[in-house]
Amino acid sequence: MIDEAQLLEQLKSETHKEQAFKALITLYKERLYWHIRNMVKSHDDTDDVLQNTFIKIYNNIHNFKGDSKLFSWMYRIATNEAITFINQQAKRFQVTSEEVLALAVNKLSADVYFEGDAIQLKLQKAIAMLPEKQQLVFNMRYFQELKYSEMCEILETSEGALKASYHIAVKKIEAYLTEN
Repeated sequence: MIDEAQLLEQLKSETHKEQAFKALITLYKERLYWHIRNMVKSHDDTDDVLQNTFIKIYNNIHNFKGDSKLFSWMYRIATNEAITFINQQAKRFQVTSEEVLALAVNKLSADVYFEGDAIQLKLQKAIAMLPEKQQLVFNMRYFQELKYSEMCEILETSEGALKASYHIAVKKIEAYLTEN
């Protein structure tokens, strides 16, 4: 198993960049897929955003300074790409980003790649009702089981703010599930 420092060195080397990038995709594709999927909901949209994420990583790897873990940097890019996608959809259909997510959740039951049951669908609807930041924090903590320290690096915010956002998100989701 190659460590992150070696991988980064190879990614910045013209001789090894292609091979190292394939290794990077193999290592992180699934984790980034589920991170993006939790944000945009649709499998097809997730594939598009994931592809854009890896293109951006490939084109900008030389700009990575090593101030955070490579993983955190890539998650930040994936997060920004997913938010950009949602905002573009909102602009395209002249609705809010919240409405884009609500529509995406409503289409989930028809999505052949969605394996959830009625309870999962209800949870996704509850998550879609949250403000963007709370959605992000909830998804990263609940579904991806990221530590607050990792989330701090990715979202560039304090641990206290993340814990508060998660707590508020959980309370709102509980209230939604109780009422619906």
